Amino acid sequence: MPYLIDGHNVISQTPGLSLADADDEAKLVILVRQYCARERRKATIIFDGGLPGGLSRLSTPSVAVIFASDRHTTADDLILNRIEAEKNPSGLTVVSSDQKILTAAKRRRAGTKSSAEFGRDLRRTATKSSVSEKERGLSQDEVAEWESLFKKKR
Repeated sequence: MPYLIDGHNVISQTPGLSLADADDEAKLVILVRQYCARERRKATIIFDGGLPGGLSRLSTPSVAVIFASDRHTTADDLILNRIEAEKNPSGLTVVSSDQKILTAAKRRRAGTKSSAEFGRDLRRTATKSSVSEKERGLSQDEVAEWESLFKKKR
Protein backbone atom coordinates (compact mmCIF):
# COMPACT_ATOMS: atom_id res chain seq x y z
CA MET A 1 0.00 0.00 0.00
CA PRO A 2 1.81 3.17 -1.14
CA TYR A 3 1.66 6.53 0.62
CA LEU A 4 0.62 9.80 -1.03
CA ILE A 5 2.11 12.51 1.18
CA ASP A 6 1.31 16.22 1.45
CA GLY A 7 4.94 17.23 2.07
CA HIS A 8 4.71 20.64 3.70
CA ASN A 9 1.81 19.50 5.91
CA VAL A 10 3.99 16.70 7.25
CA ILE A 11 7.00 18.97 7.78
CA SER A 12 4.91 21.33 9.90
CA GLN A 13 3.72 18.41 12.07
CA THR A 14 6.98 16.45 12.46
CA PRO A 15 9.07 16.97 15.59
CA GLY A 16 12.50 18.28 14.64
CA LEU A 17 11.47 19.65 11.23
CA SER A 18 10.55 23.24 10.45
CA LEU A 19 9.18 25.01 7.39
CA ALA A 20 11.62 27.82 8.22
CA ASP A 21 14.56 25.49 7.55
CA ALA A 22 16.00 25.89 4.04
CA ASP A 23 16.62 22.12 3.91
CA ASP A 24 13.23 21.04 5.26
CA GLU A 25 12.19 19.12 2.14
CA ALA A 26 15.44 17.16 1.91
CA LYS A 27 15.23 16.26 5.60
CA LEU A 28 11.67 14.99 5.16
CA VAL A 29 12.67 12.95 2.11
CA ILE A 30 15.44 11.29 4.13
CA LEU A 31 13.00 10.39 6.92
CA VAL A 32 10.43 9.03 4.44
CA ARG A 33 13.12 6.95 2.69
CA GLN A 34 14.10 5.41 6.03
CA TYR A 35 10.47 4.76 6.92
CA CYS A 36 9.64 3.19 3.55
CA ALA A 37 12.72 0.97 3.69
CA ARG A 38 11.75 -0.27 7.13
CA GLU A 39 8.07 -0.75 6.23
CA ARG A 40 8.82 -2.07 2.71
CA ARG A 41 6.44 0.42 1.15
CA LYS A 42 6.60 3.11 -1.51
CA ALA A 43 5.64 6.76 -1.27
CA THR A 44 5.05 9.85 -3.34
CA ILE A 45 5.74 13.17 -1.61
CA ILE A 46 4.24 16.28 -3.19
CA PHE A 47 5.44 19.76 -2.25
CA ASP A 48 4.31 23.27 -3.21
CA GLY A 49 6.65 25.78 -4.72
CA GLY A 50 9.03 23.98 -7.00
CA LEU A 51 10.49 25.54 -10.07
CA PRO A 52 10.19 24.30 -12.72
CA GLY A 53 7.96 21.74 -11.02
CA GLY A 54 7.62 18.03 -11.64
CA LEU A 55 9.63 15.00 -10.58
CA SER A 56 12.66 15.93 -8.50
CA ARG A 57 16.17 14.51 -8.58
CA LEU A 58 15.54 13.66 -4.92
CA SER A 59 13.39 10.76 -6.12
CA THR A 60 14.43 7.15 -5.66
CA PRO A 61 12.75 3.92 -6.79
CA SER A 62 10.84 3.76 -3.50
CA VAL A 63 10.12 7.47 -2.91
CA ALA A 64 8.98 9.79 -5.69
CA VAL A 65 9.38 13.50 -4.92
CA ILE A 66 7.29 15.97 -6.91
CA PHE A 67 7.16 19.76 -6.75
CA ALA A 68 4.08 21.65 -7.92
CA SER A 69 5.03 24.52 -10.17
CA ASP A 70 4.33 27.89 -8.59
CA ARG A 71 2.89 29.12 -11.86
CA HIS A 72 0.55 26.32 -12.77
CA THR A 73 -0.78 24.35 -9.82
CA THR A 74 -0.55 23.59 -6.11
CA ALA A 75 0.43 20.48 -4.18
CA ASP A 76 -3.21 20.14 -3.09
CA ASP A 77 -4.36 20.14 -6.73
CA LEU A 78 -1.82 17.46 -7.65
CA ILE A 79 -2.78 15.30 -4.66
CA LEU A 80 -6.51 15.61 -5.38
CA ASN A 81 -5.92 14.71 -9.05
CA ARG A 82 -3.92 11.63 -8.03
CA ILE A 83 -6.61 10.52 -5.59
CA GLU A 84 -9.26 10.81 -8.32
CA ALA A 85 -7.10 9.03 -10.92
CA GLU A 86 -6.00 6.18 -8.63
CA LYS A 87 -7.10 2.82 -10.06
CA ASN A 88 -6.86 1.09 -6.68
CA PRO A 89 -7.74 3.75 -4.10
CA SER A 90 -8.23 1.21 -1.31
CA GLY A 91 -4.55 0.37 -1.72
CA LEU A 92 -3.46 3.96 -1.10
CA THR A 93 -2.80 5.80 2.17
CA VAL A 94 -3.12 9.59 1.91
CA VAL A 95 -1.18 11.65 4.47
CA SER A 96 -2.31 15.24 5.02
CA SER A 97 -3.80 17.68 7.51
CA ASP A 98 -5.98 19.26 4.84
CA GLN A 99 -9.61 18.25 5.37
CA LYS A 100 -10.46 18.66 1.68
CA ILE A 101 -7.75 16.14 0.76
CA LEU A 102 -8.69 13.70 3.54
CA THR A 103 -12.37 13.90 2.58
CA ALA A 104 -11.55 13.18 -1.07
CA ALA A 105 -9.45 10.18 -0.01
CA LYS A 106 -12.18 8.80 2.24
CA ARG A 107 -14.76 9.29 -0.51
CA ARG A 108 -12.64 7.04 -2.75
CA ARG A 109 -12.12 4.61 0.16
CA ALA A 110 -8.39 5.27 0.38
CA GLY A 111 -6.70 4.99 3.74
CA THR A 112 -5.86 8.23 5.53
CA LYS A 113 -3.38 9.30 8.16
CA SER A 114 -2.98 12.72 9.72
CA SER A 115 0.27 14.59 9.14
CA ALA A 116 0.90 14.67 12.90
CA GLU A 117 0.47 10.91 13.27
CA PHE A 118 2.70 10.21 10.26
CA GLY A 119 5.32 12.67 11.57
CA ARG A 120 5.40 10.78 14.87
CA ASP A 121 5.76 7.49 12.97
CA LEU A 122 8.68 8.94 10.99
CA ARG A 123 10.45 10.05 14.16
CA ARG A 124 9.87 6.69 15.87
CA THR A 125 11.38 4.89 12.88
CA ALA A 126 14.37 7.25 12.80
CA THR A 127 14.93 6.73 16.53
CA LYS A 128 14.61 2.93 16.32
CA SER A 129 16.91 2.72 13.37
CA SER A 130 20.34 1.60 14.44
CA VAL A 131 21.88 1.30 11.01
CA SER A 132 24.42 3.82 9.79
CA GLU A 133 23.84 6.35 7.02
CA LYS A 134 25.95 4.19 4.70
CA GLU A 135 23.84 1.07 5.39
CA ARG A 136 20.65 3.05 4.63
CA GLY A 137 22.10 3.93 1.24
CA LEU A 138 22.73 7.61 1.98
CA SER A 139 26.23 8.91 1.56
CA GLN A 140 27.41 12.26 2.83
CA ASP A 141 27.89 13.25 -0.82
CA GLU A 142 24.22 12.47 -1.57
CA VAL A 143 23.02 14.50 1.39
CA ALA A 144 25.27 17.40 0.34
CA GLU A 145 23.92 17.19 -3.22
CA TRP A 146 20.32 17.31 -1.98
CA GLU A 147 21.08 20.26 0.24
CA SER A 148 22.71 22.12 -2.66
CA LEU A 149 19.63 21.46 -4.82
CA PHE A 150 17.38 23.09 -2.25
CA LYS A 151 19.66 26.04 -1.74
CA LYS A 152 19.57 26.71 -5.50
CA LYS A 153 15.75 26.45 -5.49
CA ARG A 154 15.29 29.28 -3.04
